[in-house]
This record gives sequence, structure tokens and C-alpha cells, in this order.
Amino acid sequence: MKKLLVFIILILAYACSTYKGLPPLATDNGWKTKIIPPHPQQEEGNPEAGYEYLVYGNYVGSGLPYGIAKKQFGKNPKNVLNREGINASINYQATVFPAKNGLMVANGNCFTCHAGPLNGQVVLGMGNSFSDFRSNFGLFAQLAGFGMSLKYGKKSLEWEAFEDLNHYLKASGKHIKTNQPGANPAAVLAEAIVRHRNPEDLTYVEEPYYEMPKYTIATDVPPLWNVKKKNALYYTAVGRGDFTKLLFQASYLGIEDSTAARQAVENFKDVVAWMKQIEPPKYPYPIDQELAEAGQTIFEEHCSGCHGTYGENETYPNKVVSLDVVKTDPYYASYAVQAPIVEWYNKSWFATSSPRSYFEPEAGYIAPPLDGIWATAPYLHNGSVPTIEDLLNSKQRPKFWERSGRTSDYDAKKVGWNYTVKKNKKGKWTYDTTLPSYSNVGHYFGDKLTEEERKKVIEYLKTL
Repeated sequence: MKKLLVFIILILAYACSTYKGLPPLATDNGWKTKIIPPHPQQEEGNPEAGYEYLVYGNYVGSGLPYGIAKKQFGKNPKNVLNREGINASINYQATVFPAKNGLMVANGNCFTCHAGPLNGQVVLGMGNSFSDFRSNFGLFAQLAGFGMSLKYGKKSLEWEAFEDLNHYLKASGKHIKTNQPGANPAAVLAEAIVRHRNPEDLTYVEEPYYEMPKYTIATDVPPLWNVKKKNALYYTAVGRGDFTKLLFQASYLGIEDSTAARQAVENFKDVVAWMKQIEPPKYPYPIDQELAEAGQTIFEEHCSGCHGTYGENETYPNKVVSLDVVKTDPYYASYAVQAPIVEWYNKSWFATSSPRSYFEPEAGYIAPPLDGIWATAPYLHNGSVPTIEDLLNSKQRPKFWERSGRTSDYDAKKVGWNYTVKKNKKGKWTYDTTLPSYSNVGHYFGDKLTEEERKKVIEYLKTL
């Protein structure tokens, strides 16, 4: 009887400690690495026009009335984007633009996620690792719709300009809440929105096409300056084909239909051109050049097969490494290969019209280019490792680590964010690697190096 009681307690403890809604883990898939081949891209874009469209354009389509939005998004006295007119005073993460009925509205833009604060400056194209999606966005979505209907009425121009956004706020709000600071649920946001769109013409439908997962898996945000080297987008290389369609996910939030999407795609030819010409920031601290040269030799011997070479004759293999080999947290890739959005996308306007884009996920993660890697902490696809030194020596990776929240709190020695090792998950900016999909396991390749070799490699990585 006593043994039975102990067994029952253990079962209950296990049941209470697991998380509902996690995807089944991908099984051994029989391959170790895959090379993703290139796909023809539209090369005629104008980078200057692309930047103008990013900072002024109406690619989101719908938004809050400007009078409300300027309070919601806050002021931006530094004018980070050097904008003119009404946009000069609004936060760089938002844009004021005319809705389809001519009313001036505001909504978030691409730089909400794809511009990051570092050492007192905002770096365009760098992933924002200081975003926090742990709030109840579902409640916010409900209150936004109720407040708009109460203030303006549903027959007003203001409601007409807001209605498309309202649909997708309600569709996505409760699904994008994360349990980890700094993690970004962009993939979940897209998935929650498109299930309420007719795949043929992208118009809104009330009844969703598929169910959403019960557990939100979020990731770190990769830098945009690596787009120029990639043959596929996103951490599992799921995004194939034409980049103009793959990269305008922000438009999911409020564009009306495929006609509006087509207009956005035409402009995103310019946006892709802008992405392909931006460069990562240079490492701002002293570099031991002799140590870095020695590190280059070690890097090219042990790391370049997946991450490429750098300098005059750069190479990048676009290599996906299977879960069985890389051994990093498997949940994001495991979910990607079974996510219902893949079937929806591949039957939709995106895949059935020209230029074609489509989804083809892999049970693994693509080894990214390392340009500007010093600026892209934290590391791994889920942002679970705070510094490069910790990445290359798995034994010293902290289970719980806390950033100060100051964007200037950089560790030039370990190359990444200064952090405090914690005993538990308490603290506003504490990362908890015990949570499913956020573990810091895997990528043990640096463990094979000696401590001196790791120092040399780190010094070399500062130069990229």
C-alpha cells in the first residue's frame, strides 16, 4: 500500500509539472544536415524607397485613430528614424498613415521587433530582445474594441478605419502571451491571424480554419542584415520561395484582402532591397588582433562548415542541422513540422499566386550567418544563453539568469549581456531555462575546444 501511495504521488507530481499543449517531439528523421538551395528572388527593388515604405508606409492597413494612438505609442523626442511631419514625434516602433477611408491612424511597424536598443542607441535591423509579451493582450484586445465602439460608434469613420485591426487583435490577443521576458511570439501571432483569413483572397472569416496550440512557443528575433545571405527564412528554414511575401507579416494585422496584400508585396521588393544593403554595427570595444587571427584559424576548422566563412571570400552554406545533431531545445522545430498554418499557407494566395512563397519546415534549425554576432545576444533560437562565452562552454550556462533591463549593460569580455545568476525565476528580467521550449541545452560543439581556443574564437567573432 505504501509503495502504491508513493507511486500515485509521483504520477500526480509529474502530471502537475507538465505543460498542456506541447507538441509531440520530432523523431529521428534519418538525416544530419541539409543544404537549402536558392530560390529566384526579385532583385529590382530600391533600398531608399524600401526604407521610406518601412517608416511611413501603410502596410499594416488599419489602426487606432491618431488622437488615441499618440498617447498609446508615446512620444519619441530623439526621432530615431529621422522622420518628418506627423511621424517625427511618434515612437519609432509605430507609424501614422492614412487608412483606406483617408482617416489618419497609427499602428506598430516592423521596427517594433526588428530594431533593438544597444549601448544607448537603436540599431535598425537588430532583433529587439527587450520586448515583453507576458501581459494579457487578450484583455487589451477586448477593451480596445469596446472602447472604440463606445467612443465613436460602429458607424463612424474611426471604427471603419479600426475594424480590420479589431478582428485580428481579438483573434491573436490571448495566444501571444508568453511566460518568458524577451521572447517574441511573432510566429504565433501570424498563425493566430491567418486562421481567420480566407486562404484564396485573405478576407476575414469569423470561423477559424484550425485550432491554436495551448502553449505559446516564442523565439529570439534574428537580425535582418542576414537576409542577404539566406535561401530560406526563419529558424527552421520554413520560409521558402519569394521573400517579399514572407517578410511582410506585419501586414497580417490589418490589411483588408489579397488586393491590398498585392500592393504591399510590390512595395516589399524595395524593402527586401533595403534589408540586403544594411550592415551590422561594428564591435565598439578594443580587439586583440593577434588573438583574433588565431581564432579565425580555429573557427574555420571547427565552425565554418555550418556558419560559413568571412572576409574577402565569404561563403554561407545555408545548412539546416537536425535536432539529433544540434540537440538544442526541440519544441519549436517539432511544432513547426506539424503546425496547421503550413497547410493553410501552401493552399493560400501566398503559394498559389506569383511570385510564389511557401512553407517547408525542417525538424532542425538552420545554422545562421554570424555577421554582427556580438550585437545579437542572447543566443540560440530561443534566446536562452546570455553570452557567447556561455554558448561555447555549456557547463557554465546559467539555469536562471537576470538582465538589469538597461540596454547599455553589455559584457565586452564574455560578449553578450551582463547578467546575475539567480537561484529561481524571480525578477522582472529573469530568464527561466527550465520552462518547456526555453531550455539552454545543445550546441555543444564549443565544449570540444580548450579554454584558450575558446578565447581565441570569441576574439575572432568580435570582428565579424
